[in-house]
Amino acid sequence: MTNLGILGSTKGTDLQAIIDAIENKLLNAKISVVISNIENAFILERAKNHNIKFAHIPHKAKKREYFDNEISFLMKENDVDLILLIGFMRILSASFCKQWRNKILNVHPSLLPKYGGGMDIDVHKQVLLNGDKKTGCTIHYVDEDVDQGPILVQKECDVLPEDNEFTLKDKVQKLEGLAYIEAIKIFQGGL
Repeated sequence: MTNLGILGSTKGTDLQAIIDAIENKLLNAKISVVISNIENAFILERAKNHNIKFAHIPHKAKKREYFDNEISFLMKENDVDLILLIGFMRILSASFCKQWRNKILNVHPSLLPKYGGGMDIDVHKQVLLNGDKKTGCTIHYVDEDVDQGPILVQKECDVLPEDNEFTLKDKVQKLEGLAYIEAIKIFQGGL
């Protein structure tokens, strides 16, 4: 069984897909801890609703390395094998990335390398502005270079003439949970 640690700053929509997969025995994993840098992020409420250990670690007025060390300590304390970034709106320090090399996955709301470095709704706006016919999501390993780590899984969908940035976000988010489940299984195969 793989112990998962989750870092998130937002609603944690993808977390729900992972919780459901675990509860339905489609994924042999346990969510050991959910950590957010935002005190009222719904991802913490989601964890609480499912009796998953959670913690708020504020990042304001802290050096990045100090904040990352606090996260790392909690991950180790909870025997985490794999860290998942789910709507985590912070860049991790190089030292954290090295310490957890090949044990951090991120979801990006585009088909990387397209729109690497972009975030959330801005990515979907760019897809529309550029007239892309396809979009999707990417699960990749996190390393010191933002959105540059090796890709594990990509899922794509069509961009339709009636789509706007919000309909695209909804379509892509539906793919993200599936992509994360597949990526966790790939990681488990490599253990």
